[in-house]
This record gives sequence, structure tokens and C-alpha cells, in this order.
Amino acid sequence: MAVPKRKTSNSKKNMRRSHLGIKNINVILDKNSGEPRLQHKIDKSTGIYKGRQILKTKSKKTN
Repeated sequence: MAVPKRKTSNSKKNMRRSHLGIKNINVILDKNSGEPRLQHKIDKSTGIYKGRQILKTKSKKTN
């Protein structure tokens, strides 16, 4: 079984964990609808991605 020869210092421990920090998510405003969405994702309200219609949107029925 591997046993460390010396105690890992707080500095070394924190340097090893430096990439585990929480990253900010990149929320942008959609050009067409103006609603916030994640970058490189389909706008679910309109179904458009990169200027192309990807998803069919449900039309609202009026009574």
C-alpha cells in the first residue's frame, strides 16, 4: 500500500484542487426572442439555432 512520506501541505492541496472551483455559466440574450439562454443551445421558445428552424414550436390555440 502506498503511504506518503510527508504530509501534503495546504498550499499543495489547494493547488491540486484549483480546477474544481465553480465556473460562471455563459447566459446570453437571444437575438430573435430576447430571452436568456445558454450559449450554443437551441432557443426553446422559437426552436431556432444558428438561424435555422430546428424544433417545431407548438402553436397556441385560441377559443
